Amino acid sequence: MTNTTQPLAIALENCAKTFADGTKALEPLDLAIHAGETVVFLGPSGCGKTTTLRIIAGLEEPDAGGRVLFDGEDVTRLPIEQRNVGMVFQSYALFPNMTVAQNIGYGLRIRKTPAAQIKARVAEMLGMMRIEKLADRRIDQLSGGQRQRVALARAIAVRPRALLLDEPLTALDAKLRDTLRLEIDTLLRSLQITAIYVTHDQAEAMALGDRIVVMEHGRVAQIGKPREIYQRPATRFVAEFIGTMNRLTGATRDGVFSCRAGDLAWAEAPQGASEILFRPEDIRIAESHEQTGLQGIVAAAFFLGDRTRLFVEVGEAQPLVIESTARRDFGHGEAVRLAIDPRGLLVL
Repeated sequence: MTNTTQPLAIALENCAKTFADGTKALEPLDLAIHAGETVVFLGPSGCGKTTTLRIIAGLEEPDAGGRVLFDGEDVTRLPIEQRNVGMVFQSYALFPNMTVAQNIGYGLRIRKTPAAQIKARVAEMLGMMRIEKLADRRIDQLSGGQRQRVALARAIAVRPRALLLDEPLTALDAKLRDTLRLEIDTLLRSLQITAIYVTHDQAEAMALGDRIVVMEHGRVAQIGKPREIYQRPATRFVAEFIGTMNRLTGATRDGVFSCRAGDLAWAEAPQGASEILFRPEDIRIAESHEQTGLQGIVAAAFFLGDRTRLFVEVGEAQPLVIESTARRDFGHGEAVRLAIDPRGLLVL
């Protein structure tokens, strides 16, 4: 099923937000969201991501001088009901006095859509979400995952030009989140709709976003594709917020980084670099025949089925985290030699 409404290009120009009590929730923000793109706002609580979403929706107005443009048209003062956007909230915001079918058709009834069209569209939505058997159930008879599907169906039933999702999976358990994350991704691709997704979950952001906007204290820390954000973070905050990051402190001279764990040959090492960062997948336990200048002591080992997560002490404030696929046990206090892929090394 494809969206019959053309996807929307959205632009924010100098959009800041200061609340009545003087709290600065959002610093001036300029952002262009392409038609049909899924952009994920990612960051910790209080970083400004939901405020940005509410400005786009029309639930908040930016400070004086800020503008919201839909396909080049200024909609800054236009209320949400005139913007033709669909919203899915963390709380779902479903009507408990209505059945599933009535909830899904609510927006169409408000728009005075003919009854026959409402019936057909609701049936289409029930089928798309695979909840046909739930049509006549009350909301309090549904599981969390079922309620989420109803909320999505209601949001897209009116064929919005953009879909805004505010932490829609937070209240669900981990396994259900994974399932719905896949369903949402499939849904957005099939609808070819502009989508803006707010989350603090890095895995969600990586899985769903064409681009990710990482926010920190009301400011944009970095904008980029998921792989770029992960592999080439622009700041220390982004590096440490996205996934797990290891660090070694030391000194660099003539293509060698020297630290408490030993010496690491790194031909492209920036002269004078005193700290290197790298992901767990870029370090491994060296084989017995390999020549390596780094070593450490296993502080803890957790078998996770497909891998073992090792915490290795190397004399730093925090142990290194290593994801090992080796088919053997690691003992507490075991001495290990370490191999690091230079391609994964970062200096910030």
